[in-house]
Amino acid sequence: MTAAPSPNPCPITPQKPPSGAFDQELCGLVLDTAPRLFAVVQVCDEGHEDADGWVVAWGLVDNDGPTYVIGVDGRARITLASPERAVRHFARPPGVTVRLVWLAQPGAAVLDRAEAA
Repeated sequence: MTAAPSPNPCPITPQKPPSGAFDQELCGLVLDTAPRLFAVVQVCDEGHEDADGWVVAWGLVDNDGPTYVIGVDGRARITLASPERAVRHFARPPGVTVRLVWLAQPGAAVLDRAEAA
C-alpha cells in the first residue's frame, strides 16, 4: 500500500531550528497566548485531619473562549461556558466537595521537547 501524498503544500520536517531572535519571539508568542490549565479535584472530609483528595478531570480555558474538560477516566469530555461550571458537573454527595486547582502561569517556553521535560 502506498501512502497518499500530503495535502499540505509545505510539509514540515521536524528539526531543531537555529537559535536566535525569531525563536525567542516565537516562545514569547506562545507564553502570551497559552491557555490556562486546571484540575477538577474532589475532596472528601475537607477541613478534617484525615481529608483526602483526588483529581477527577483536567480543564483547559482560553481568555475569550470556552472551557474544555476531560475526565481522567476519559469518559467525560465536555465543553462549558466557564471553568466554574465544571465544579457543578463533578459535584458529588454530601461530604465530598469539588474544587478547581489552577496550574501556575508558565514562565518559560522552549522549542525542543527534551528541554521541556
